[in-house]
Amino acid sequence: MKTYIFFASIFLILLSGCSTKEVFEPKKVSNDWDKYANIDDEIVDISSNAALLDNGKILDKDGHVSITIDSEHQRVLGESDGWVLSAAIDGNLTATSLKRPKLIKHFSLKRTIATASIKDNILAVLFASNEIALYDMSSKELLFKEQGGKALANDIRVVQPYFMNDLVIFSTLDGKVIIVNSKLKKRLRTVIVSSDEYFNNIIYFGIMGDKILAASDSKILTLSQKEVRAKFEVRNILHDEKYIYITTKQGEVISLTPSLQVNSKIKFPFAHFLGMIGDSDNLYILEKEGYMIVVNKKTFDYTIHEVDLDDGLVFVGDKAFFVDNKKILIK
Repeated sequence: MKTYIFFASIFLILLSGCSTKEVFEPKKVSNDWDKYANIDDEIVDISSNAALLDNGKILDKDGHVSITIDSEHQRVLGESDGWVLSAAIDGNLTATSLKRPKLIKHFSLKRTIATASIKDNILAVLFASNEIALYDMSSKELLFKEQGGKALANDIRVVQPYFMNDLVIFSTLDGKVIIVNSKLKKRLRTVIVSSDEYFNNIIYFGIMGDKILAASDSKILTLSQKEVRAKFEVRNILHDEKYIYITTKQGEVISLTPSLQVNSKIKFPFAHFLGMIGDSDNLYILEKEGYMIVVNKKTFDYTIHEVDLDDGLVFVGDKAFFVDNKKILIK
């Protein structure tokens, strides 16, 4: 299986802290985790909302296996508006519809692509050079482009462009959120999340009520009438209607208010978190040494369970963690 590395030191951010000999060793472990299932094949590439299996099939966050792509030459960029987006290192982008009959569109963009997304007839692309662009899906005409700042090295977690009515919100590789009006073909606003020199790309974007929520490796931003920032070394992040939940490189699990004030916090010394899933009641956090930490959102009480965890890429779904060829269910 041929794979491509698009960014310098792409896995460094995920492996930082592993050189020390200390590892997470819980004092009390509850019953073993017993919620497992198998998937079709081994995971060989991941994006924010889709994974590529060794057999070329696409796995989505619900655990459904769908269409097959040319996995020998392309990596998966993600699912978007009923399409699966994939791209080769030379900038050849393929959009494959999930509907029947299957429709395939090709774009020769001639530059390495970091990520992309689609809404209706607009294709939004973030290039590895940190250039942003909009294309017409039918005519393939370039509608808008703008070159971003230099991004010397990046986290593997790159955020797809987000569509909101006529707005396209780009989460860039140099720590910014750029809002573009697709009808006017004009940039409306640029918001700086973080200005670190390395590993500064936006790793998370979401809408929380009337607020924009964005995070880099080292900063979290909420934006509505005013901009609020807080410094955390973020490992994982998600939110619900009331709170933002993060895990950090220091082994912390933290609940934050929308104004980024600490609501609850607990620390697991030397823990290295691989992913986090939330439901209405709990946070399910997968830890590198083979543990599932279940934290109650309200009380922050927790239990720890041993997990049968293999080495491999970790794809975080909506209700399961996918590792190698195994599904670790949260319920």
